Amino acid sequence: METKDVIINLRTARGLSQEALAERVFVTRQAVSRWETGETTPNTETLKLLSGLFGVSINTLLGAPRRLICQCCGMPLSEDGLISRETDGSFNEDYCKWCYDGGEFAYKSKDALVDFLMSHMPNPDNVPDETRRAQYDAWLSQLSHWAK
Repeated sequence: METKDVIINLRTARGLSQEALAERVFVTRQAVSRWETGETTPNTETLKLLSGLFGVSINTLLGAPRRLICQCCGMPLSEDGLISRETDGSFNEDYCKWCYDGGEFAYKSKDALVDFLMSHMPNPDNVPDETRRAQYDAWLSQLSHWAK
């Protein structure tokens, strides 16, 4: 879905006119009209305001052009309900809600996350624990949170 369609759908679902939406995000009605015709796209600051107003991520507003994955555990962030939030309630599209929430990381170290994975992920092929641990470590090391 394109940004223009996302904005139209969100606005109409909430019963807002173009003028009412414009007032809430501090732009003109004409700006909203241009977004909805696809002539322009909201700027970064306006996308943040729209994200907060509609309760959706910026990625969703842009028509989900990026495939988001948690940069802590590697889980695909396929819907907004999986994306973490900051203390102010805004989305943090870098992490899932289980790894990061309200400004706090759930895992203090990569080893703590590997320990969690070892005890909670299935092992149907009976891969030796040492091999599994090395595989998890190698995968997690590719994510920006642990690559530091």
